[in-house]
Amino acid sequence: MSIFMHKILLWQRKNRRSALAAAAFALSVLACSKDQISQYVNYETPSSQSEINIMQPRQTLMARGGSSSPTARSSGGTSIFKNSNKGTPEKILEDATRTTGKAMQNALTSLGDYMKGSKADALILLLATALVTPFSQNIGISPILGFLSAGMLLGPNGFGLIKGIHSTEVLAELGIVFFLFEMGIELSVERLLQMRKDVFGLGLSQYLLTALAIAGFGSLFGLPANALVVLGGGLALSSSAFVLQLLKDKNELATRYGKASFGVLLFQDLAVVPLLVVTPILAGGGAGLASAVGSAVLKASMALGSIAVVGRFILNPLFKIVASAKSQEAFLGVILLTVLSMSFMTEGLGLSNTLGAFLAGVLLSETKYRYQIEADIAPFRGILLGLFFVTVGFEIDVHLIATNLPTVASIVVGILAIKSAVLTSVCLAFGLSLSTSQQTGLILSQGGEFAFVAFGLARSLGILDGQTTKLLLTCVSLTMALTPLMDLVGHRIAKRLEEDSDFTHYLGEDRDANEIKGSDDFVVVAGYGAVGKVVCDMLDQKLIKYVGLDNDPNKAIQARNKGLPVFYGDIGRPEVAEAFGVGKAKAVIVCIADQSQCSRAVIALRRLYPNMKIFARAANADHAERLQKTLDVIAMVPVLPEDNLLLTLPFGGAVLKSLGAAPEEVNAILETKRKELLSGRGLRDNEEQASLYQLGVIAEVEDEEQVVIVEVEPTGRDEKNAAASETGEAGEARKTEEASSSKERKKKEKTPTEAAAAAKLEQTKEKSPMVAEFIEANCPGSVDDKKKEKDTELEVEIGEVSKIANVTEISSSSNATRPPAQPSVVED
Repeated sequence: MSIFMHKILLWQRKNRRSALAAAAFALSVLACSKDQISQYVNYETPSSQSEINIMQPRQTLMARGGSSSPTARSSGGTSIFKNSNKGTPEKILEDATRTTGKAMQNALTSLGDYMKGSKADALILLLATALVTPFSQNIGISPILGFLSAGMLLGPNGFGLIKGIHSTEVLAELGIVFFLFEMGIELSVERLLQMRKDVFGLGLSQYLLTALAIAGFGSLFGLPANALVVLGGGLALSSSAFVLQLLKDKNELATRYGKASFGVLLFQDLAVVPLLVVTPILAGGGAGLASAVGSAVLKASMALGSIAVVGRFILNPLFKIVASAKSQEAFLGVILLTVLSMSFMTEGLGLSNTLGAFLAGVLLSETKYRYQIEADIAPFRGILLGLFFVTVGFEIDVHLIATNLPTVASIVVGILAIKSAVLTSVCLAFGLSLSTSQQTGLILSQGGEFAFVAFGLARSLGILDGQTTKLLLTCVSLTMALTPLMDLVGHRIAKRLEEDSDFTHYLGEDRDANEIKGSDDFVVVAGYGAVGKVVCDMLDQKLIKYVGLDNDPNKAIQARNKGLPVFYGDIGRPEVAEAFGVGKAKAVIVCIADQSQCSRAVIALRRLYPNMKIFARAANADHAERLQKTLDVIAMVPVLPEDNLLLTLPFGGAVLKSLGAAPEEVNAILETKRKELLSGRGLRDNEEQASLYQLGVIAEVEDEEQVVIVEVEPTGRDEKNAAASETGEAGEARKTEEASSSKERKKKEKTPTEAAAAAKLEQTKEKSPMVAEFIEANCPGSVDDKKKEKDTELEVEIGEVSKIANVTEISSSSNATRPPAQPSVVED
């Protein structure tokens, strides 16, 4: 072996190779030259010419008690091989190299054959989705355009690297399913009622008028009636995925045009169902329309009923059980189960699978798990939605565009122009400003992802031919690709219109402000600083209308230019409060940082509106106490308790960084620790204590495991049991009675927070009823069960008295219609 290694070292020096290459070469020779290795024999040393067997396999001679002896002398002299006709060492090394190359080539060929098909497609798509977003951000374009470009290059109309187009589209369709599921979570029934004007007003008008306009334009080209219906209904839809992603990326869902766009998109998602139902009927010439519509209504009713029943009796208990285990894996599993089962059920009934996912989201939006669900599915939705955008890029045929450029350009411009003009006019008719209307019209001017479904179904049914369908899909893809550009144009036009408008745009005298002030369910936020922005963002999350006021013109102008309902004005002036309809507001939230300015505004509001619910940001605890006691204002100091563990995290992070830890690692540790702190005691308990601390109810956060014994008066049942015990007649009956009335024992356990809240509640319920109401809402444990029972009994008695009063009023009114009775004569 030593001589062999010596030869390898000579080869290394002669060819100037590295030690790593020499080691690899030696291993290749040993692995690929088994037939030559066994023939390594006697090597004659230069000194003694003795025969040494250097590579002969060892033979065990333990049985004979001897050792191996040298083999026969080789006739090759100094050759290290037994048979010289096998070649020189250089020849053997060359053969080994050739064999190694062939083996590597065969391995790569086998690997290539194994990776063909779906495996290669999956890896290429994952690589594209991973690189598109950072690449798009570096060159300053929208990631959506990056995904479209990747699909155009990778798809059948580009380099053709993706072979399994159908399987990729099925996987990408799950992105739309999860996207609409998230939309359903964000839209509860309460929000739907609040947005009824945008959904059933703007949305319905836009869809009908746009479909009619596009169908009328298509009739000029001699298309049949059934094709015109599919054409108009399909192109009237816009892309929920594109538009909502843009609005979320730019944080513009809270703007007026963002809310209008969301309402229109929601109605379009609902309109997909009847379009998909009518399309097969149109293929049959319209025969059986009534029966088909009736069948669709029946199926929809079955789907809605099934989802409602499953959600009430199965989903809610299931989520409760899984959430109690505090397992993220189990929680994510039940989310995936819910989304896929609901979508499969509606698809099995002949409806859209996205409808089932949307309804499942609406169902779960009423539960307390909605925000956790959104956080858990966000990564899956993002990846699958990126795949959907890539599949949209598959439909962009560069060759078709080049050969039919005038036709494609005319169709694309026509779709954008018709849709933007119709929706802008509709928004103006519904009272939106010109700036908001044109932004809404431009951002919704593209075709939608459901147009691919509708046109594909029409092609399979023979309503549209293959060439027309391909042309339409290419044009729709191009309009979707132009969405970021249309959004940019809308922003620039809006900025120019706002700059050219007078200062009344910032004083709350434009159409957007009048729309909010004309309603009765809005909130007024005074002060648009750090706290005011957070409050407004949280109001937007619940789709609660608000009017923001700030006496700093720069803040008002910046927020107004973004499309937010924030205006310049001093809430402390009576004429300003009257101009903004503060008297009709549900509440006023004063977020002014300066103590004197805050007090002045609160005093003016309480003088003008004695019964208004007012929240105020206090400067300190003394300021908060004065506002609560003298003005019945819910005043809070926006600070955390000094012993709150969340405050210690930045300190610990700074220590780790100073000791040399990487910032990324420290941030990850802080995030993990923050989640542990919140999940250990529960986010609800933490927020409850922080709210009561800021209100001044508790001075510091104490250990919740301690209890405070609160004496309560004995009930009638307790007195009866005590008397029976004294006479010795309780027996087993008394024990049973005590077990059944364990909840009504004389002493009730309360946590320190609940005890402090109960004490504060007793102090404020007479002089500051609004503060007391706030304490009850934020700390339900502060209210005794006995008081709750009395309140319930009082409500029942009030209801009975009202019924009696109504009956008395009816009877008195009926008696009034009768003729007066004659007085009776009493004879002596």
